[in-house]
Amino acid sequence: MSKHTKKQDTLPELSFGEKSRREIYDWVHCLSIALIICVVIFAFFIRLIDVRGTSMNPTLNNGDKMLVSGLFYSPKAGDVVVFKKDEYDPERALVKRVIATEGQVINIDFDNGIVYVDGEPLEEDYIMEPTTNKIDFIGPQTVPEGCVFVMGDNRNASTDSRKNEIGMVDSRLILGKAYFVIYPLSQARAIQ
Repeated sequence: MSKHTKKQDTLPELSFGEKSRREIYDWVHCLSIALIICVVIFAFFIRLIDVRGTSMNPTLNNGDKMLVSGLFYSPKAGDVVVFKKDEYDPERALVKRVIATEGQVINIDFDNGIVYVDGEPLEEDYIMEPTTNKIDFIGPQTVPEGCVFVMGDNRNASTDSRKNEIGMVDSRLILGKAYFVIYPLSQARAIQ
């Protein structure tokens, strides 16, 4: 060997078995981290909620699976929301559309099927049919502070804020806004 030839540092070669174990360890490590991230996201930021029933037809169908998030959410008229109302049904969350928010006045002309908020008729291209089922509603009603008035899009087959057991929904009971239907895949879409 000449003086100018450098001695190269070499790493020991890994045997086939050691390479396989290292690759398996790397995969398990990556999958574990991905699983933890998914659990955190679905526990704190996004929920997967099933639609049960037909009260939100035609917007949502029985069996649809929706992505719902309450992160930095504050209810707005027109939003489709998921909320708990234990007095009505402690076993499941309900899915309805926000019609009016705190301070707004709601009234319904059941003869003509028109919903009014602050004296203005709503343009409701999302409903199944005009609202003719009164249930327990006596109007006009002002939505209290911190509450919303909700209705299903299938107005005459929906149990919603018109029913005394549900009434005005405290905004703190809202789990979040429904953003997307992700199942069935053929029906995947943003929720309007």
